[in-house]
Amino acid sequence: MSTILVTGGTGTLGRPVVARLRDAGHEVRVLSRHAPQYPVDLLTGNGLDAATAGAEVIVHCASDTRGGGKNDVAATRHLIDAARRAGTVSNIVYISIVGVDVVPFGYYRAKLKVEQQLERSGLGVTILRTTQFHDLVAQVVDMAAKLPLLPVPVPGGVRVQPVAVGEVAERLAELAVPTPAGRVADMGGPEIHTLPDLARTYLAATGRHRRVLPVPLAGKAYAAFRRGGNLTPSHAVGRGTFAQFAAEAGTAAGRD
Repeated sequence: MSTILVTGGTGTLGRPVVARLRDAGHEVRVLSRHAPQYPVDLLTGNGLDAATAGAEVIVHCASDTRGGGKNDVAATRHLIDAARRAGTVSNIVYISIVGVDVVPFGYYRAKLKVEQQLERSGLGVTILRTTQFHDLVAQVVDMAAKLPLLPVPVPGGVRVQPVAVGEVAERLAELAVPTPAGRVADMGGPEIHTLPDLARTYLAATGRHRRVLPVPLAGKAYAAFRRGGNLTPSHAVGRGTFAQFAAEAGTAAGRD
């Protein structure tokens, strides 16, 4: 069994990754600013040397989502430097997004820069690009539903191929081995639907019977999404559908 370090190990993806690695018998170090055993600040690098000492694999899930990824390159540079100093890390597994090289969206550009940074590091690297998580689609719809508008506005003409976060965690756990695999095959959800259709499914499942208003947006990023740059139909390997996710969310909401 390996000693594996997980950045972002308390997040939406990191938590199930940590659980699967521990179930497989690995020693897992969960990094966060307030972790009792490995308190680490990726933006400054504080605590990284202690966390990476003796580690064989790093699963890099941490990302500055609220800031549009603006701190991701600096954080990854500190992680790379610490891995070099440790001298034991043979594989850094990085979670990226399908379309980062064709969709000129700020967060996607940051993810692409991190991919390139890792590939130039001289360290062993494994990169997995996936489509959007079910949870992200739900968050977008929830945010739109809070607006003081009768129909719920969502970007029109955008297709999405959402994938279950638990399945992505399973794949990352499979890739978290000492031997790096480079850029592996993309991972997409089982179905492609328009964002307005997914919004209708989610609102209905969660008991909110509201109309959805497809809204056209401007800009190169929106145009790239409309062209399907965020999709990978040839790699629709996911199993759980968004309708199943929405139904489970509705059941959970009913219990609250």
